[in-house]
Amino acid sequence: MFIDKARIYVISGHGGNGAVSFRREKFVPKGGPDGGDGGNGGSVIIRATSSMKTLVNFNHKKYFKAASGENGKGSNMHGKSAEDLVIHVPTGTVVKVEGVTIADLDEPGKSVVVAKGGRGGRGNSHFTNSVRQAPTIAENGELGEEHVVELELKVLADVGLVGLPNVGKSSLISAMSNAHPKIADYPFTTLTPVLGKVEMGFGKSYVLVDIPGLIEGAHKGTGLGDEFLRHVERTRVIAHVIDLTSKNHLKNYKIVEEEMEKYETSLIKRPEVIVLNKADLVSEDKIDAVSKLFPNKRVFVVSALTRKGIERLKKALYHEVQNAPMIDSQINEEVENKAIITTASITVEKEGGVFVVKGEKVDRLLHKYQISYPDAMELFMKKIDALGLEKLLQNAGVKEGDTVVIGDMEFEYRT
Repeated sequence: MFIDKARIYVISGHGGNGAVSFRREKFVPKGGPDGGDGGNGGSVIIRATSSMKTLVNFNHKKYFKAASGENGKGSNMHGKSAEDLVIHVPTGTVVKVEGVTIADLDEPGKSVVVAKGGRGGRGNSHFTNSVRQAPTIAENGELGEEHVVELELKVLADVGLVGLPNVGKSSLISAMSNAHPKIADYPFTTLTPVLGKVEMGFGKSYVLVDIPGLIEGAHKGTGLGDEFLRHVERTRVIAHVIDLTSKNHLKNYKIVEEEMEKYETSLIKRPEVIVLNKADLVSEDKIDAVSKLFPNKRVFVVSALTRKGIERLKKALYHEVQNAPMIDSQINEEVENKAIITTASITVEKEGGVFVVKGEKVDRLLHKYQISYPDAMELFMKKIDALGLEKLLQNAGVKEGDTVVIGDMEFEYRT
């Protein structure tokens, strides 16, 4: 089974909480703060490997969660940071987070962070100053991230065999390489791309892929064509296979070319050779006539059955690959590895005579500080005020004595 798309859910680890703690020391207020920091949560990383060929494993496991960092302790003991969770995928996998493409893992070992672990909170030893020498302030660890991640595998190959169904691509890749695809005399025998390694001797080789038969309307999804065309994107050289026993050879050629162009314009600009297959079934006159239909192309006449012309084609494709330009990744490097950012905000809404303070910044501050401690509550309120809360309340029409709600807390507004 060839699986080239998958959707998974990832959660990075939360950061550990910082500790409020005091050591016992003579002449030091409350013994002096010695609360340690929390450890960082584990990130979720996706890494390419050459040992995997499909995304089938993600049919059975879809949820991945990294471990959280440990909480800090007294005596300035920091919590242990959690290890990152690494998810391996086949080389050639494109990674999307919440619908945004963030990485093209086109080389073994290449990786991308899809959910960054939460940072550990600071202990109270960080909050001393000339006024507050015994602070009861510590930060909670940051929450981990949760994301929907889409994985899309695009086969990596040097040469792509394209053509209409039943032109003999499966027989051809079997004759040229170590691949053994299913072969039969009905359309769409090949329902998944087939990879084969063509050995040239002396350590020289290249990878050939049999792209399942394309038909008119393939770029729109007809006959699963758009699924198959995705794999042509990665090939550096196109070998267009034409059945010599068929009719309308030039028309058949143009059908496939137009479908590739409609799917991705750059495909028809790739180096291309014409492979006329099934030469054992037609006359020399017909071979000459069909060859003349492609005066500006390199034409190779072969028979996958008798192996006529196979060695010559193998050598020619090897040289085409050596001279073909590398395919540039279309992923913007500035986007790669960038965290998914949402706009933080603070708003005031009036609900039944009560003024409710909301927003992502408010939620972050509520989570960040352990407001059960008086010093932490004071710091929290200063942070909220710095966000312009007073002005927002006034714009919303707050009056003396009105109730203001922040999280689970209620306050009576005073000027």
